[in-house]
Amino acid sequence: MPYIKKPIILLYIGDRLRDVRKEKKMTQEDVAHKAGIAVSQVGRIERGKLNPSVSTMFVIALALEVEPKELFDFDEQFIKKKSDHKKKK
Repeated sequence: MPYIKKPIILLYIGDRLRDVRKEKKMTQEDVAHKAGIAVSQVGRIERGKLNPSVSTMFVIALALEVEPKELFDFDEQFIKKKSDHKKKK
């Protein structure tokens, strides 16, 4: 996998979090409440504006009832799909 600059990886993490959250039919408020974090924090992570700690990602995974590794499950296909989608906007 090629080198990924830090801001871009934060966008991928945020996109993946948003995708999993929507698959679970949860709102940002639902996730924040179950994880014990601020709603604004979930939003900033999803927008790639916040570099979350490992422990934050762990409690978010627990709130979503997924393995933490699922929040980092972005391969080249995921990256291409997200890149193509952003180009269309």
